[in-house]
Amino acid sequence: MSPDPMPLRSPSLNPVPPDDLPALTERQERILSLIVREYIRTGQPVGSKTLVERFDLEVSSATVRNEMGVLEEHGLIYAPHTSAGRVPTRQGLRYFVHRLLTAANLPLQERQRIAREFASATLNVDEWPRIAAMVLSRTARTAALVTPPRPVENQFKHLELISTQGRLVLMVLVLQGGVVHQQILTLAEPVPQTVLSRTAQILTASCAGLTADQVQAKARQQPDALTREIAELVAEAMRQTNLQTARDVVRYGLSESLSSFTDDEAQQVLRVLEEEDLLEDILREMLAPDQPDLRILVGGEGRWESLSHLSMVLGRYGTRQAHGALGVLGPTRMRYGRAISAVRYVAGLMSGLLDDVYSESRPD
Repeated sequence: MSPDPMPLRSPSLNPVPPDDLPALTERQERILSLIVREYIRTGQPVGSKTLVERFDLEVSSATVRNEMGVLEEHGLIYAPHTSAGRVPTRQGLRYFVHRLLTAANLPLQERQRIAREFASATLNVDEWPRIAAMVLSRTARTAALVTPPRPVENQFKHLELISTQGRLVLMVLVLQGGVVHQQILTLAEPVPQTVLSRTAQILTASCAGLTADQVQAKARQQPDALTREIAELVAEAMRQTNLQTARDVVRYGLSESLSSFTDDEAQQVLRVLEEEDLLEDILREMLAPDQPDLRILVGGEGRWESLSHLSMVLGRYGTRQAHGALGVLGPTRMRYGRAISAVRYVAGLMSGLLDDVYSESRPD
């Protein structure tokens, strides 16, 4: 069999690789890359004899064993039992993903298949997250998640204030795009419904189309104490809504892929998908403006170290007006190249579709 081409470094896969990765020679990097690829393909330990026989390394088995010894000293591979085979550690997988993995496109036939799935629902924005999650899961062969597109920053549309009991008031806040936020307010003293309705009308007229910070600024200009108080509560509610990303996330493919996970892997993927606060925290970080458009988390990594048996490839899609997150998650023995290619392609497709929607809504 002909050898795999030498992997080239591709910083664009993850612009900020971990600082604690060791320095390796070119030959050590190739041997590590081949061990990782074979382990991902077979799930079995990889020995020096296998590498020499399957790939034209142009060195002896003894030399390969020596280099594997160096990789083991660096904590990049280990022997799961007394056999000569080695498997990559989490650190070895991270080195492979961050330093050695090359960017690649999905095959044309798969890209055309995915595009056809979206073509059937081009005008139905609500269907896009479900389609995206489905094609991601089937392409990467693992669980997938997608958040619906949300405005980059919510804008005020309409306000209703409804007296319920004593000092309690129901605030119904409608934002551009149809997001509705309901909250019970406790005022300093009871307020008649006529006053509440007039206050809501004033704020609806003066705050239409404004962001949370702009509503906050408008609150300071209100001469009436009640109007000022309500406007400040509206601004805070809008900020909280801006942060909510995982409450309506679309999940797909977990039941189909769960049988390929170990018990520890299954527990962690279920934890991410079912614990809304944890998933929201992960996606909130993904959508932060200072983050790259693609994040690869191998075996937890960083502040997600507790998810040591789980890897995630997360992407961001959208336009200046609206954005969302999407990605796949599965065991550390994930086909990273395929997962990255799938996430990148679907994110680009979603961004293009959203851009078309907003372009059509812009005045000529």
